[in-house]
Amino acid sequence: MEPKIMILLGSASDFAIAEKAIDILETMEIPYDLHVASAHRTHQKVKQIVTESTNNGVEVFMGIAGLSAHLPGIIAANTHKPVVGVPVNVKLEGLDALFASVQMPQGAPVATVGIDGGENGAILASQIIGIRNDEVRKNLSSMRREFFFKVDKDEKSLEEKLNGKYYAKNVFEEKLNDHPSTDNSYQENKPDIAIIAGSYSDIKIAEKTTGLLDKLNISYDLKILSPIRDPEAFENYMGQMEDVKLFIAISGLSAHVTGSVVAYTEKPVIGVPCSMRLDGLDALLSMVDMPPGVPVATMGIDEGGNAALLAVEMLAIGNEELQNRLLDLKKNHEHS
Repeated sequence: MEPKIMILLGSASDFAIAEKAIDILETMEIPYDLHVASAHRTHQKVKQIVTESTNNGVEVFMGIAGLSAHLPGIIAANTHKPVVGVPVNVKLEGLDALFASVQMPQGAPVATVGIDGGENGAILASQIIGIRNDEVRKNLSSMRREFFFKVDKDEKSLEEKLNGKYYAKNVFEEKLNDHPSTDNSYQENKPDIAIIAGSYSDIKIAEKTTGLLDKLNISYDLKILSPIRDPEAFENYMGQMEDVKLFIAISGLSAHVTGSVVAYTEKPVIGVPCSMRLDGLDALLSMVDMPPGVPVATMGIDEGGNAALLAVEMLAIGNEELQNRLLDLKKNHEHS
């Protein structure tokens, strides 16, 4: 049994976060391996592990590190496979590690999840593998149902504590997988990627994404749509796009778009925060810090190009022709 996911820890002290990821991968039945290798203290070890693992069939890397968390970035520098970054709270509430992981330069994306989010890192890695693996997708669906039942159980436990005179209980029955009916003739040939921009002000960032996808001949659909301004249209669009391989959501401010997309899909969701206010920090933090079970592969602020590159890395798993095009593109980035 060869590992499909390689987990690298910057320090043995990060193992508590890795355990969350391991529990998920065991549930998903995905083979994995784990090593401790510091980007700064054992740079050559990191390079050796990543290079050999890439050649030996590892499909996704996870870098878990705190402080000046350059480990995920060093991994990304040495592979064309997707890299998931999990920042760890050691000091500064983990913000130093978060920024070190997410704010990657063009050409080396790191799919960053929330601080200490080992479970979301593993779920995201599983979603990426699930693009081409039916069994993993089935396991993801089962896990999604478990999260649904957990929320329901939590509500019932709170009801036992509500005994006020004016407590007026209403019962609402929510159905699992309750997708709206959609017109499947919207597109005869479904694209690989659905790109959703929250407003017209996000279109410049979206153009960075579509420009790179056009270069690599990746099919996509681009829609400007807000789940806040038109929730019904948003819901219908998500139903129409249920067969795409992954989503890219581009949004500023409170970044409702990414949160709404992950609510409707079990496919990978890449998020691009836009710098509309507060230099984009509001969008970044509300996008990356998702609750367990619904990860967003968050890019750096305004990094639409890296979102496209990460999407291609995901799609290139098991696709040799696309992988070769990706490698050529990365070589051009190195010389530009």
